Amino acid sequence: MARWRNGPGTLYGADAGIPVEIAGSYRARTRGLLGRDSIEGALLLTPASGVHTFRMRFALDVAYLSRDFTVLAVRTMRPGRLGLPRPRARHVLEAEAGAMARWGLRPGLRVTVVPADAA
Repeated sequence: MARWRNGPGTLYGADAGIPVEIAGSYRARTRGLLGRDSIEGALLLTPASGVHTFRMRFALDVAYLSRDFTVLAVRTMRPGRLGLPRPRARHVLEAEAGAMARWGLRPGLRVTVVPADAA
């Protein structure tokens, strides 16, 4: 997919289909999870290669994804941290801390994101 649109979708490749919110516009990416107390599922920031957790209310699991949606790394970030940009990362997936381990998301795993309007 050349250009992503904001909206709901589903992440496949982990244990089960995971609801994902796609942030494809500049405004949606900069807003991210700011001001929220939690998230059901995950947030996909695209394009993105790094994130921060300044002014966040909860700890995050962050997965860095390559252009072909292969998981490059998974990190847990506490609020108030700056994550360095990850080389080769094209997308970033954010979820509540501990969620990615429950889903079986790990480096080397290839995932697929299907927007709700394409399903």
